[in-house]
Amino acid sequence: MTKKISGNPDSAHQPSRSDRLKPVELLAISGGMALFVSLTILLTTRELMLSVIGLGVTFIVALVVIAMLVLGMKPNASEQTDLDEQNGH
Repeated sequence: MTKKISGNPDSAHQPSRSDRLKPVELLAISGGMALFVSLTILLTTRELMLSVIGLGVTFIVALVVIAMLVLGMKPNASEQTDLDEQNGH
């Protein structure tokens, strides 16, 4: 869902607030998962370095998995129309 700036016919598409915050949501989900795993490791082993390593590994793995799932999604009709408008079709 994008909005067009009225007035200038050559104006670029402006993404909606939801579209702009989507990457932040994905990073927050990955960060939350990593924090949960890190705290679980820290509370069970009491080793800070192992907890930090778990945090980093979990964050990267979760981010890659979520990115792959997002790439695999098929756009719905409104998203496809928006993509066609942006591509000039």
